[in-house]
Amino acid sequence: MEKEFSRVRSAKDITITATLIIAGCVLVALPTSASINITGFFLIFTGLILAFVLRTGYKDNETGERYCKVEKFFAQSLKSEITNALETSLKKLNLSEEDKGNGIRLDIYYSRKTGKSYSQLFEYIPYKYEPCTGQYELETAEIESVIGK
Repeated sequence: MEKEFSRVRSAKDITITATLIIAGCVLVALPTSASINITGFFLIFTGLILAFVLRTGYKDNETGERYCKVEKFFAQSLKSEITNALETSLKKLNLSEEDKGNGIRLDIYYSRKTGKSYSQLFEYIPYKYEPCTGQYELETAEIESVIGK
């Protein structure tokens, strides 16, 4: 059962773009100097660009549930240790070794609302990351120490 996730706009993305556009409109509408109006147009332009580009949320294509994503990078030598931690418990994962190499990547999609999370390990093959394990379904409570929130 492999889950497929697609990128979508999160509430945070919408809030950021709406705030920029509204702030820009307010600055343009105020009877102030030209430099303030230029700043307002810049904020509007930035908000519109971000509205088209910014997508930090993820959606399960099958069920439509929304997820957040965390990526952790580890050295290639830790592949078996991380695979064992995925099969048993991610609480056993040694996070002090994180960011000491980028040979493997651990992707974690999680939803606090549903309490579900999906983890998968990827291995760097020149020019891209290829999956080296299947997806593991875990409870979000099990991965709290890994996602750090």
